[in-house]
Amino acid sequence: MAHLRDSPPLICLVTPGHAASTPRLVRNADALSEAGYRVHVVAGRHFPQADALDAELFRRAIWTYTQVGPGSGARALVRKAGRQLARAVVTHPRFASIPIAARAFNSESARLAAAAAQVSADFYLGHCLAGLPAAAFAAKQRGVPYGFDAEDFHDAETEASMADRADSTARRVLQSALLPGCSHLTAASPLIGAQFESTYGVSPSTLLNVFPVSEGPHVPADPGPVTEERAARFYWFSQTIGPGRGLESVIRIMGRMRTPSELHLRGFVSADYMSELRSLSRQAGVARDIHFLPPGSPAEMPLLAATADLGLSTEERHPLSRDLCLTNKVFAYLLAGIPQLLAKTRAQADIAPTLGSAALLCDLWQTEDAARLLDSFFSDARQVSAARLAAWDLARHIFCWDKEKEKLLASIQRFLPLARP
Repeated sequence: MAHLRDSPPLICLVTPGHAASTPRLVRNADALSEAGYRVHVVAGRHFPQADALDAELFRRAIWTYTQVGPGSGARALVRKAGRQLARAVVTHPRFASIPIAARAFNSESARLAAAAAQVSADFYLGHCLAGLPAAAFAAKQRGVPYGFDAEDFHDAETEASMADRADSTARRVLQSALLPGCSHLTAASPLIGAQFESTYGVSPSTLLNVFPVSEGPHVPADPGPVTEERAARFYWFSQTIGPGRGLESVIRIMGRMRTPSELHLRGFVSADYMSELRSLSRQAGVARDIHFLPPGSPAEMPLLAATADLGLSTEERHPLSRDLCLTNKVFAYLLAGIPQLLAKTRAQADIAPTLGSAALLCDLWQTEDAARLLDSFFSDARQVSAARLAAWDLARHIFCWDKEKEKLLASIQRFLPLARP
């Protein structure tokens, strides 16, 4: 039985990635701080392009933080060599321990865990898979509970990881050993939670990738009707723009549409992939060039999407995690007050009836059918207007962090209650 205390408990959130690249962690940290907990974030720092976004986030943060960079010199080389050795032995049952699996999965795991253990917290919450062993290690050192937030089904995040025997073994070892010990366990979609239950015998609660209402526009945008002069703006965002996210399918659909349209993509992108998409666009017969937009902070995403005509939630069915996930795009578009195109993955097909007229569900691989669906939609201005209003309404009354965060707080207050005045 947990005891109430005079000072607020300290919660340490741990992620191997940049804080600005982990919006779920940021929303968790903000909600816990606002509820009265003290909060410290331990985050990685390995992608220089994201440093400016981190700096902006930390300037307004209401919690403290520590960044763990990759380091350099001989010690960094030793850590990389240690990872290669761990990868070589982790597939042998004799050596498949938690420390070896953690190092095989991420060369910086020991430094992340050590940084977390330096925080005298009452509870540690891991984000992203490398955050799980770091949180568990720090919790063991301090004799306190730990938890985990699963944004993906980590056994099947990418085709490359599934084909990599050392990587897939390390993932299984960490999750099978550490998930049952979590005092708090959440998943980003109902189907991800169900997959964890069938694979590891644990029962995560669902915590959707929704946004606070305050991060949306104050009034719905009205970009006006689509005409020959003003093309329909199709919008997609992520930290990085790359293959395997359905963008190629969207370009082929646009090439078969009668409605004038142009594609707007936000995020970091390599010169090679930018060239590849533009070449595909020309081959598909898309008249207008692709607009590549600079990345923005997670809190800006709904506002940045608000003047688009159609949001793109174009996840593919493979690997399995993409088929099961509900990304923050789905909910950013709702809060932005714009309709969206949902690829027919299992998770998105499940939520489509609830989204109603705010979403168009289609099979992206049926190019002609998808083009006809979009042409029909944009030919009816009243239908487009109704879809924008439906999205706006859903984000304010159902799919918002203002409501969803109560699940997070209720779960943690079960074992780490706040003192009441």
